[in-house]
Amino acid sequence: MEKKTTQKNSVEQKGKRPARKLSEYGRQLGEKQKVKEMYGLRERQFRRFFALAVKTEGAPGDNLLSFLERRLDNTVYRLKMAASRAQARQLVVHGHILIDGVRVSSPSYMVNIHEAITLGKDVLKREPFIEQVIEKRMKTGIKVPEWLELDRKERIGRVLRYPVRIDIQVPIEEHLIVELYSK
Repeated sequence: MEKKTTQKNSVEQKGKRPARKLSEYGRQLGEKQKVKEMYGLRERQFRRFFALAVKTEGAPGDNLLSFLERRLDNTVYRLKMAASRAQARQLVVHGHILIDGVRVSSPSYMVNIHEAITLGKDVLKREPFIEQVIEKRMKTGIKVPEWLELDRKERIGRVLRYPVRIDIQVPIEEHLIVELYSK
C-alpha cells in the first residue's frame, strides 16, 4: 500500500517542477511568435515585412510594427468593421472591402494616407451581418486609433497618417524580434 503512495507522490512531483528560465533566444522567438499569431501571419510573410522594415529609414522595430498595422486586414479590424483580424481578413479575401471605390482582395495590401476604406455594397445589403457584427462592434468602447478616422454613419474609414509606435497599445517588445533576425 505504501508503494502506491510513493508512486502517487512522484507523479505529483513531476507536475510541480519549477518553471525553467527562458533563454534569450527563447524570449526572442516567443515574442516573434506572439506577433505573428496576433497579426495572423506566416513565417514567409513576416520575414518579408521585416526585410522591408530594415530597408526603410528609421528604427526597424518601429517600422515593422507600423507596416503590420497598415495591412488592410488589420486596418479593417481597427476601424471596427470586423470582430477579429481573422474575420477582417476573410472580408478582404472575399472582396468585400473597397479602397477609394476599388475592390481589393489582398489582406497584405498596405494602406496609404488619405485612402478611404469602405464595405462593398453587397455587404451593406446583409442586415444580419451589419447588425450583429459591425453595429455591435462600433458601439463598444474600443477607440479607433488616432491614425485612422471613422465615419460611423457612412461606415467609411480614412487613413490620416501612418501609425507610429505610440499608436500601438499592445505590449510588444519589438527589439527582441530585431535581435532575433540580426543573428
